[in-house]
Amino acid sequence: MNAKLTLVIVLLGVIALGVSSSIYTIKENERGVLLRFGEVVDADLKAGLGFKIPVMNEIRRFDSRVLILDARPEEYLTKNKKRLIVDSYVVWRIENVKLFYTATGGFQSAAQRLLAPRVNEGLRNKFGERTKFELVSGKSRDELMNEVRIQVNEKTFSELGIGVLDIRVKRIELPPTVNESVYERMRAERQREARELRSQGKELAEAIRADADLQQRVIQAEAYEQAEIVRGEGDAISARIYAEAYGADTSFYEFYRTLSAYRETFKDKGDVIVMKPQGEFFKYLKSSSSKGGK
Repeated sequence: MNAKLTLVIVLLGVIALGVSSSIYTIKENERGVLLRFGEVVDADLKAGLGFKIPVMNEIRRFDSRVLILDARPEEYLTKNKKRLIVDSYVVWRIENVKLFYTATGGFQSAAQRLLAPRVNEGLRNKFGERTKFELVSGKSRDELMNEVRIQVNEKTFSELGIGVLDIRVKRIELPPTVNESVYERMRAERQREARELRSQGKELAEAIRADADLQQRVIQAEAYEQAEIVRGEGDAISARIYAEAYGADTSFYEFYRTLSAYRETFKDKGDVIVMKPQGEFFKYLKSSSSKGGK
C-alpha cells in the first residue's frame, strides 16, 4: 500500500513538472521567440500564456521597451580640422526579434557593442562635413542628428533587427590640450574689449565734462553780463535820484558834503593835518566860529 502511494505521488510530481515545463509566460513589455533545438520556429510570440514541448522547445524573451545606449565620449574632427570631444546617447528598440536573436544571440549587451561603432562612424562622418560653428548651432545640430539617425537606422534595422529612434549629443567640448589656449584667447579678447569700452567711456566722459564746463562758463558770463547791466541801471537810477535830490538845494548839498568830509577827516584824533586855515575846507568852521562870537 505504501509503495503504491509513493508511486502515485511520484507520477503526480512528474506530471506536474511536465506541465510546468510546458507552460511559458510572455509579459506585456517583452517579446519572445520559440526555438526548436536552437532554431527559431516562431519569432513573434504574443503576450500571455503559451505551451511548448519540454526539452525540444525553448523560449527566449527580450525587452520590447525603448532602450538607451549611453555612448562613450569620442573625439571627432570638424570640416576645418578642429578637434571636438562629443558625448552622445542612442535611443533604440528591438524591431525584428528573429533577426535580433540571430545577430546578437539575444543578448542586449552584444547588441549595444554592435550598435556603438555604427553610431560612432555615422557621427564621425557627419561631423567631418560641418564646421565647429555649425555643430554648436542648435538647428544645424538637429539636422545632423536626424541624418545620422536615418543612416544608422538603415544599417541596424537590416543587420541587427534594431530600430534607432533617436541620436542626441549631450555635450560638445574641446580637448583638454587646447582648452587652456582657447580660454587664454577668450580672456585676452574680453580684456581688449574691456579696455576699448573703458577708453570709449573715458572719451565720452571727457566730452561731457568739457561741454558741462563750457556751459558753466557761458552761464556765468551771461549772468555776470546781466548783473552788470542791472547794476549799471541801478547806479544810473541812483545817480539820477541823488542828482535830483541834491539839485533841489545846492547850498545844502555843499554843506552836507563838507560835513561828511569833516567827519571822515577828524574821526581819528591822532590824525594831523597841516594846511592854511584860510582855505576853502574850513569855511563852514570859520562861519560857525564867527556866529558863535557874535
